[in-house]
Amino acid sequence: MSKPVVAIVGRPNVGKSTIFNRITGERLAIVEDTPGVTRDRLYSRAEWLNREFHLIDTGGIEIGDEPLLTQIREQAQMAIDEADVIFFLTNGRDGVTGADEEVASILRRSKKPVVLGVNKIDSYEMQEKVYEFYSLGFGSVFGVSGEHGLGLGDLLDEVVSLLPDEREPEYEEDTIRMSVIGRPNVGKSSLVNAVLGEERVIVSDIAGTTRDAVDTVFEKEGQEYVLIDTAGMRKRGKVYEATEKYSVLRALRALERSDVVLVVINGEEGIREQDKRIAGYAHDAGRAILIVVNKWDAVEKDDKTMSQFTEKVREEFQFLSYAPVLFLSAKTKQRLQHLLPAVKEAADNHNLRVPTNVLNDVIMDAVIMNPTPTENNKRLRINYATQVAVAPPTIVLFVNEPELMHFSYRRYLENKLREAFHFEGTPIKIIARKKND
Repeated sequence: MSKPVVAIVGRPNVGKSTIFNRITGERLAIVEDTPGVTRDRLYSRAEWLNREFHLIDTGGIEIGDEPLLTQIREQAQMAIDEADVIFFLTNGRDGVTGADEEVASILRRSKKPVVLGVNKIDSYEMQEKVYEFYSLGFGSVFGVSGEHGLGLGDLLDEVVSLLPDEREPEYEEDTIRMSVIGRPNVGKSSLVNAVLGEERVIVSDIAGTTRDAVDTVFEKEGQEYVLIDTAGMRKRGKVYEATEKYSVLRALRALERSDVVLVVINGEEGIREQDKRIAGYAHDAGRAILIVVNKWDAVEKDDKTMSQFTEKVREEFQFLSYAPVLFLSAKTKQRLQHLLPAVKEAADNHNLRVPTNVLNDVIMDAVIMNPTPTENNKRLRINYATQVAVAPPTIVLFVNEPELMHFSYRRYLENKLREAFHFEGTPIKIIARKKND
């Protein structure tokens, strides 16, 4: 289920990033735990009063060489387009500025819920600075301190109260939900059009998210699919296409509602850092993934080109070793016939449940072939394995000491599971849990 989006908007130097880090619990030095994944600091998941939402720091959206006020306007417009609730942040020490009034005017016209925060209210004496901001016309005004965390609780209470109810369209149980994500100009829209152009049996168009994206339902060889709309399927202003970081935001809701995510790469241009960022979010969400190398018709190639490109993909996307790589051309429909069968296989593997006795046989055989690690004269002992979930397949190993389960041994067990059960296209979660828990 897709999470609602809250965007922090405001002119520079009001403390957007400090507030962002305070709410999400992150700091500027983000430690990555998955090799090969790079992430923007543009957005993160947050939670308040048991409601999860995405928090966007629009200050991280760079517009280019436009004048500062134009950049602020564009960032505010992006927030309006993508957010369910807008957190408008100002600076109490500076008072109301012309840029604040400009942003306020844009936000009032948007008809989106707006929560106004006045930052840098670090003491009781500063509270009187808050009253000036009522002139911006947003009702309640919350004095906060990003540096010290003061006042954020009351403000977040208001934000959460304005979040929309989470709702999802209902489909048949075996319907496969798929989305197409990728940076600008990789051919997402062309691929969508090629898939839908091939499949003429369109059942219906159903309103999906709170922003009225359209889910297109179609059928192929008795299997029903839902193609979940992304912003890449809708024409936007040039600023959106020119802003690479923004492509991450466009993928957010689509991948959260998907069973299978198609990560599209431009075969003509090769792999870019942003490709890895976008793929990393799909991986973190635990979705089945296919890497689709589009525009393959435009690539000069010989009998080694495909294998060499595949090796490059494996090198750059180490965290997606399970994801099949498909080469095709949406323009000429070259090799397009391989796409939906691969989607179905990945979806089946994503929902595969392994019998407990067979699972334990595989795990114990793996331990015999490569004994568990030891540390401080204590050996990891795996007593029992069980699958507790699908989508993605999640395996719990009951062990004597979970901290003895090293990353390398977990990866070894994952490889053995993949050899035995063909989990191609889907991540696997392996959780070590103390036997008595």
